Amino acid sequence: MKQDQVKDYYGQTLQGSSDLKTDACCTEAAPPLHIRKALGAVHDDVSARYYGCGIVIPSELDGLKVLDLGSGAGRDVFALAKLVGPNGSVTGVDMTAEQLEIARSHEQWHAEQFGYDKPNTRFLEGYLEKLEELDLEPESFDLIISNCVINLCTDKPAVFKAAHKLLKPGGELYFSDVYADRRVPQELINDPILYGECLSGALYWNDFQSMAKQAGFIDPRIAEHRPLAILHPQIQEMLNPIKFASVTARLIKLEGLDTSCEDYGQAVIYKGGAQGMERIFDLDVEHQIEAGRVFPVCRNTLKMLTDTRFAKFFDVIGKGETHFGPFPGCAAVDVFGPTASEKIPTSSASAPVGGCC
Repeated sequence: MKQDQVKDYYGQTLQGSSDLKTDACCTEAAPPLHIRKALGAVHDDVSARYYGCGIVIPSELDGLKVLDLGSGAGRDVFALAKLVGPNGSVTGVDMTAEQLEIARSHEQWHAEQFGYDKPNTRFLEGYLEKLEELDLEPESFDLIISNCVINLCTDKPAVFKAAHKLLKPGGELYFSDVYADRRVPQELINDPILYGECLSGALYWNDFQSMAKQAGFIDPRIAEHRPLAILHPQIQEMLNPIKFASVTARLIKLEGLDTSCEDYGQAVIYKGGAQGMERIFDLDVEHQIEAGRVFPVCRNTLKMLTDTRFAKFFDVIGKGETHFGPFPGCAAVDVFGPTASEKIPTSSASAPVGGCC
């Protein structure tokens, strides 16, 4: 059974991140200072069992109720526990008993380190494909994260549907995962090492887009992406010519989103001040909004900024009563190609798959 293979790989085979054979379950990006401080406050025994592929800690977390899908030994949970503060809470879900044992044994230590009267964390054992069986209240979470785990799930559509159900309106699923530029052959999916290394379970990028939209996340956004290097020669040969990418996506639960970017003659002005984004607000790879600048947006982007926890940071220009047709400049981002920082600047930016303008 695939789930038993994964539990054995992460509970018995891997004893630390140094045991990984590829860079798929690794993080390269340097997070903002406040996130680096939170991650630095996590106990070394927990951090040593980290297998994520991205930074899944967005901005403005104080007081939020957060759920981590596939929390492992709890590195992201404890970093988030510090950032949400004593009035927030973080729940971790994982199916691997060995990982959960490490996480639970460090709950009190982290609470004391953060100056809390009691832990604001809890850990549940269970399968992400069956979240409805766990003690999780529908529409009770402000934020759901996951770090390189959904690719390991055997029923990925069920995970996206459950996440949508568990989020409050305006809440978001902010997660990193590995994707392939084509559907992975079954013989590679059956390989326990390739699957455990977060490669052969990777979704084909177009299939992810369809699953997310069918689950209710109409306009998926790309926060970060990087192509993966398969450094192990034997694994590289087995996977060739498939390309893989690590992508951090932002899926926001909102009603009334358009299926494409539509222009209603509106713009926003970022007032500045969001934590870690004081001068430039990063919604996704195509929306870096400089404080004080009039920034035209499609209707979907406007809702993502004003019908969420970010609303207090933006002023809106235009009533949106007239439709002017498609929002100009929308195109697809190649997540398997160069990152935004590696591209040569051009006069017009393209946008992520999913309608981002």
